Amino acid sequence: MNLNQVSVDVADIPRARAFYQQLGLELIVSSDHCARFLCPGGATFSIHRVGGTAPGGTMVYFECDDLGARVAALTDAGVVLDSDPEDQSWLWREARLRDPDGNRLCLYFAGENRVNPPWRVPVA
Repeated sequence: MNLNQVSVDVADIPRARAFYQQLGLELIVSSDHCARFLCPGGATFSIHRVGGTAPGGTMVYFECDDLGARVAALTDAGVVLDSDPEDQSWLWREARLRDPDGNRLCLYFAGENRVNPPWRVPVA
């Protein structure tokens, strides 16, 4: 089984579409009620219009090989971060932000530690 699609609720498709394109996602489907983006590596990410949104406890993670440059470009463009890039104890470097509807996002770089951290469960 392969996770290859995540969708979040938004109140305003044009506003959210512009935000996610600014993050660097490639728009591949667009309508008045949804939009889908292609992520590097082949997964897709979607936004879906709903009447009202209430941010939940879910956080969507986007891995960026160029985390520092991407964060700098976003802040130069006026995107406000909840936290600047920081090294975490789980060996990832993360920056956190929210989309215009309050959905929590994490831009991160983990490299090999994403799948093979030093504490990985041994393969039987």
